[in-house]
Amino acid sequence: MTMRIVVMGVSGCGKSTVGRLLAEKLDAKFIDGDDLHPEENKAKMAAGISLNDEDRWPWLAKVGQSLAHGEKVVIACSALKRKYREHILQEASNTVFIHLDGSREVLAERMSARQNHFMPVTLLDSQLATLEPLEFDEPGLKIDIDQPVEKIVESSLGFIRE
Repeated sequence: MTMRIVVMGVSGCGKSTVGRLLAEKLDAKFIDGDDLHPEENKAKMAAGISLNDEDRWPWLAKVGQSLAHGEKVVIACSALKRKYREHILQEASNTVFIHLDGSREVLAERMSARQNHFMPVTLLDSQLATLEPLEFDEPGLKIDIDQPVEKIVESSLGFIRE
């Protein structure tokens, strides 16, 4: 059974944590989308500079290709704009999105607690401004992150297995 899942949202929402747990429960491969960014993108973000669409297109193509070449794959990827998600779907048409959504306060608190991550808290507002939440006609589910991670994974699994 082919299963392609993108755990999406702004930095600090828990994409990697939820993605790893989902992959484990589904016996799927987990890929952290951050690992697919070219070094130039990581350096730009580490310097507090927001990525633009030109920076993101090659990265999104890699995300889509990684999904398309796997049977059971979970990728943590911000997928902030609808056109980014559509780009991913062009590569891997049967992908579903789990949108981890939360308040700015919760996100900033989580980002501040992280260590050794290239994305500074100063870029949170630009990510929130860029975010186009998952819409009703897109394949996926939006989940509030202000709850235990186990509950988030459980809700995600319920949706995926429907």
